[in-house]
Amino acid sequence: MLDVVFRKKSIQALREEHETHSKSLKKVLGPWSITALGIGCTIGSGIFVMTGDVAANHAGPAVILSFILAAIASGLAALSYCELASLIPISGSAYSYAYATLGELAAWFIGWDLLLEYGLANAAVAAGWGAYLNGLLKSFGVTIPDSLLYATGQPLPGGHGVGWFNMPAALSIVLVTILLILGIKESARTNLILVASKIVVLLMFIALAIPGFHTTYMHPFMPHGWNGVVTGAAVVFFLFIGFDAVSTVAEEARDPQRDMPIGILGGLGVVTLLYIGVALTLTGALPLKQLNVAEPLAIALTALHHPWASWLLSAVAVVGIASVLLVGSIGQTRILYVMSRDGLMPRFMANLHRRFGTPVETTVLLGLVTAVLAATVPLDALADLVSIGTLAAFIVVAIGVIVLRKTAPELPRTFRCPWVPVLPIAGVLINLYLMGGLSIAVWIRFVVWLVVGLALYFSWGHRSASRVFAQRTTALPAEFTEVSP
Repeated sequence: MLDVVFRKKSIQALREEHETHSKSLKKVLGPWSITALGIGCTIGSGIFVMTGDVAANHAGPAVILSFILAAIASGLAALSYCELASLIPISGSAYSYAYATLGELAAWFIGWDLLLEYGLANAAVAAGWGAYLNGLLKSFGVTIPDSLLYATGQPLPGGHGVGWFNMPAALSIVLVTILLILGIKESARTNLILVASKIVVLLMFIALAIPGFHTTYMHPFMPHGWNGVVTGAAVVFFLFIGFDAVSTVAEEARDPQRDMPIGILGGLGVVTLLYIGVALTLTGALPLKQLNVAEPLAIALTALHHPWASWLLSAVAVVGIASVLLVGSIGQTRILYVMSRDGLMPRFMANLHRRFGTPVETTVLLGLVTAVLAATVPLDALADLVSIGTLAAFIVVAIGVIVLRKTAPELPRTFRCPWVPVLPIAGVLINLYLMGGLSIAVWIRFVVWLVVGLALYFSWGHRSASRVFAQRTTALPAEFTEVSP
């Protein structure tokens, strides 16, 4: 048993699988599309919704420090992702990297974690999308009942009853699922248009909010001290999930060795600057007590006497947040696709549609589950759990870089993470530090999810993977290497 759970996939086998697998995905993505996927997955309900929530409840105007702290941690992890994404250009992101560096049990752990992370992230984004859709519809005189805008059992504004389910959130997941079925190329083109519109409207917000900046709103700068800043950074960390999603499409890149580092680092740089600019101007435009709303940026523009801009921002948010759902759903389906290809999930999930070249069964299944989560679970409960899953994935990737530098130093690396092992270790430490800022309740939910995953792996997963291993070793004898624990 120990030999099974610690077995690894060799880098050479992973590359052969990428090139020769009979169910390989279409290689249609270039550097611009990959960078846009990273930006598209990152700029969404977080910047349109969570900025105000974190400022009002945790960090105050020091939310800009929360974003900077989260960006530093993300940047350290991104360097490790760049090295592994160019070295192991297949779908699966941190799951595939863990399989090549730490073994099958670690791969299962991180794959199971990523499925939760992406599912909840998509549900959280969908919940934020519903708030902006409602605001936009109100401007046309259309009102959705509050009971259909809030998660099941969530108290309604004013204390008048509780929510039934979040109908717009579920609808957004359904629409994105349909687009994903049609193909990655069509999805990437749609995302590129949505990303451009979001960048333009956020730059517009910053430009219009600067004249209304009041220094009095910046005091006290840290109403909850440094602990509030750290908690804020831990909460907003899931907003930087974009480059992990980028790494899941490496198998669909035309030149992954060159394009993956460009997409990961380029996207991270753009979104970090936008986060800081929006957070600074938002907290200077309105007092904190007015920021704890579902659509703080639109409210700020209205308060600054720019109702037309508020309407435009809400309109772009409605369509732009969809790109986050789009890319996040791509990441989740590709991870499940690769896990099933390895036998760690049911094999039918690796089936690709003959015409569209996409994993249709997997896409539909995950779409249904995520739609239910988005409709029934409150946004704040989702965001915290996503952050801890993201941090755990980043830690595994950083450790993987260190391990591969020791075990396979001769492999050609088109991108090398600088100052190994210092930077990866720094990334691990800062990620652990941010994880410590999350509540006990979040840790309990996370541990329960992992325990369920371990039970599934030891009762079924390792045997199913062993059958796949036995079938593949005939054709690819170097695919796995047995290692002692």
